[in-house]
Amino acid sequence: MAINLQKGQKVSLKKSSSAGLGEILVNLNWNSKPVNKGFLGGLFGGNSGIDLDLGCLFELKDGRKGTVQALGNAFGSLTNPPYIALDGDDRTGASAAGENLRINGNQIAQIKRILVYTFIYQGVANWQQADALVTIKYPGAEDITVKMDTFNSAYKMCGLALFENVNDETFSVEKIIQFYPGHQQLDQAFHWGLKWVAGRK
Repeated sequence: MAINLQKGQKVSLKKSSSAGLGEILVNLNWNSKPVNKGFLGGLFGGNSGIDLDLGCLFELKDGRKGTVQALGNAFGSLTNPPYIALDGDDRTGASAAGENLRINGNQIAQIKRILVYTFIYQGVANWQQADALVTIKYPGAEDITVKMDTFNSAYKMCGLALFENVNDETFSVEKIIQFYPGHQQLDQAFHWGLKWVAGRK
């Protein structure tokens, strides 16, 4: 069984023991198959697969802010601030494990909020073709799924889910699914206030 989160809906991730929330796993999986070949496919770059990247903006209680993502090799850390780490970078979507962002729920008191996002690093902005699915897992609870069921956007950046610290013991998780031209516009929409420069991986 899994909870299929609807846009704007919030659910709570609560401590299941005195130890804390445990490790929260945010998994992104998508369809890597190219669009059908042909004149239109070639015209719009549809003959190559999509490279989706998973990442997040974070804000800690002490005011530190930043990002965890493959772009710029900002893979984070589970045991040190920001207590969020990206496993690796699946360039094709062919990995059965997809891409995984791990959050140290036992350090929830240090974390104010986390905005999980995905962006198309390479490939045409065809979100319907990508058919992406985010699954949130944490100990002792049902999986929470966030399906990208809104497709009509040519923008390559999508805010997926917002984690907010409620009382240092609970995260509220809200489904966002909102598209933006890039990192800077996503940042501005959620008032993060980071300074962005172009990066490569």
